Amino acid sequence: MPRPNTSLAPALLAVGVLLIAMASYQCGAAIAKMLFPMVGAQGATAYRLVLGAVILLVLRRPWRSRRAQGNKRVLWGYGLSIGVMNLVFYLALQRIPLGIAVAMEFTGPLALALFHSRRWLDVVWIGLVVVGLVLLLSPGNASKRLDPIGVFYALAAGIGWACYIVLGQKAGAVYGTDAVAWGTSVAALVAFPIGLAHAGHALFTPSLLLPALGIAILSSALPYTLEMMAMTRLPTRTFGTLLSLEPAFAALAGMIFLSEHLSLLQWFAIVAIVVASAGTVLSARKAASEPVEPVMP
Repeated sequence: MPRPNTSLAPALLAVGVLLIAMASYQCGAAIAKMLFPMVGAQGATAYRLVLGAVILLVLRRPWRSRRAQGNKRVLWGYGLSIGVMNLVFYLALQRIPLGIAVAMEFTGPLALALFHSRRWLDVVWIGLVVVGLVLLLSPGNASKRLDPIGVFYALAAGIGWACYIVLGQKAGAVYGTDAVAWGTSVAALVAFPIGLAHAGHALFTPSLLLPALGIAILSSALPYTLEMMAMTRLPTRTFGTLLSLEPAFAALAGMIFLSEHLSLLQWFAIVAIVVASAGTVLSARKAASEPVEPVMP
């Protein structure tokens, strides 16, 4: 009698963990947007990064590692990319729906992947991205035209995400998994004075502490931890393909928590970007067993 295949269980667990991480990240973004009327995008960014840094520092205690005296320049670059990326992304959320903002932001890492590829099939994926962006920006696909400043911020966040990937790989090579805690701490130093200057004393409102902790946990501490678990159990292309579902998760979170209902064409645009992202990963020249670096902010 053949034995049951138990090797599938760790992979299925990793897939489930990664899906939870993506849902957690987008729920945190939805909660952050709910706080914009009280503290603005700048204050919500400060909440996420400052409290997230505290949680990660307590959990990781990176100063005890021998790598704590590594190259500080690469660490500051990595941390600055996290801070700026999160700030401009939340500024985009002030003006455009969550699902659309994430879809546009996702073009950053997608463009980075396509830049390093030389296959003719990549022309198809580039075409799908262009189609998706055109549909998102088309004034006829919704009752209200997208705010151009919000679009600019979302695309700027995409550039920041691409920088985060490049600098994160370098920081990870020096500091290992402690790079996330150190990088988030540097980002907090950037975000806090900006958030304080914008929100003032409202940033310290006691009633906002609980949702602020929710943002930090759901958008930073929990997804980073779950993502690390998934990365050690999934091959590169599987991890990357699943991560391409991020814009769809964002659109669902926006619809459920923020009542941001997208048009049929906007959903089609998001699907086009998701397919392009998955196609890029599946056609990449990487072995299925190659380890991956974290690419979620």
